[in-house]
Amino acid sequence: MIREFISIFQSGDPLQGVSERFTRMLTLTGDMTIAAGRIYFDGNVDPVALQSIRTQDVEVNRLERRIRKLIVAHLSIRHDSVDLPYCLFLLSLAKDVERLGDYAKNLSELAEIGGGPPPDDECVAELQAIRASVEQMYRDAPTATSRGDAGLAVRHIQEGRQLTKRCEALMRRIAEADYAPRTAVALALGARYYKRFSGHLLNIFSSVVMPLHKLDFFDEDEIEKK
Repeated sequence: MIREFISIFQSGDPLQGVSERFTRMLTLTGDMTIAAGRIYFDGNVDPVALQSIRTQDVEVNRLERRIRKLIVAHLSIRHDSVDLPYCLFLLSLAKDVERLGDYAKNLSELAEIGGGPPPDDECVAELQAIRASVEQMYRDAPTATSRGDAGLAVRHIQEGRQLTKRCEALMRRIAEADYAPRTAVALALGARYYKRFSGHLLNIFSSVVMPLHKLDFFDEDEIEKK
């Protein structure tokens, strides 16, 4: 689906700027998530870093609203049924990216709950490994979407599905561990937010290989064709 979208909106169409704004949103939320992870795992409540993430979140929200406005205006003026599926497609993806920004902001604020850096144990080591995988997904997402790289997308879809299961298993381990209440809450929410990062990034990667009506669903038969 993403390749058809690129061919329409990067070929002199008045909506060409939409794809550029979408890529900007994706880059911003990636930067926010990496910065939020640094704050969360350092346990350092840095007011300047927190404010930077909040400022970036405002920009992400502004970009989403601009994308929505451009698409609505485009459809109202042109009444083009050919463009309609691609416009719906991008509205869905823009909402996924906007939610990524919200979760990055939420993750950065957990340092205020945890009361310091997380403990050096197996649960935190697993969460660090999940963090590394999510951040790599972010780094590869602009390439996969801008180039329509099906191979890269499929690899991250498969990895992302495993990350979701790992986050769920980790939350159960945290619940059963003997943590202080503040630490348990911060770790469980951290695992939850990384699960949501993975889930929304999966939706973005699925746009490369799935048709519009199956966006957000990871059909094994469809993926195996790529």
